[in-house]
Amino acid sequence: MSKLNAEIISSAVDKIIAFAAGEEVTHDGKLKQGKKRKFVESIDLQIALKNYDPQRDKRFSGTFKLPEVPRPNMKVCVIGNAVHCEEAERIGVDKMSVDDLKKFNKNKKIIKKFAKKYDAFLSSDNLIKQIPRLLGPGLTKAGKFPTLIESGADLTEKIEGVKATIKFQMKKVMCLNVAVANVGMSKDAICTNITLSANFLASLLKKNWQNIKVLYIKSTMGPPTQIFF
Repeated sequence: MSKLNAEIISSAVDKIIAFAAGEEVTHDGKLKQGKKRKFVESIDLQIALKNYDPQRDKRFSGTFKLPEVPRPNMKVCVIGNAVHCEEAERIGVDKMSVDDLKKFNKNKKIIKKFAKKYDAFLSSDNLIKQIPRLLGPGLTKAGKFPTLIESGADLTEKIEGVKATIKFQMKKVMCLNVAVANVGMSKDAICTNITLSANFLASLLKKNWQNIKVLYIKSTMGPPTQIFF
């Protein structure tokens, strides 16, 4: 059962959209002048947890596919066989073959740089098992182990699916920050993405909503607005 108030989310999203459009908004009782940026700002869900011990309690991790892509400019790379590399080139997506990965020569620094360059990776089904052997634990450590591309799958569809998928992963801190929407989306789509993301996070927690202390939403350059108290 969701504990979110739809009116509070709606009002917070109105403020975010207005601020990103360069309008003046009231924040914490003060007027704040917005500014229109030259890029599409993402909208992050910021979470503080409570009654949770990251050292003792089981760390959670979960992925959820949102109805609308929160980060359309997300950088992805296809680690592909000949067919998938050819398709990636055709649709203008970066690609790497097994021979390209072999050139890294298992150099940790180069692999770390490669992992950092992209937000996500996809890999052909017949290559995915070779990745740990070629790259070591580099991509796994970065939380970016590739998504599988089945033979015959539509690559564009697969990439859109990866871009629409968010990941909540508990590490050693009690705060999380995940991009769940962007200011270029419609208000309804933003509200839906925020609500679904928060509800999914609550479902991952031991005591559901009782483990969530506060929730904020924030655009890249805007002030944070609380949506759960």
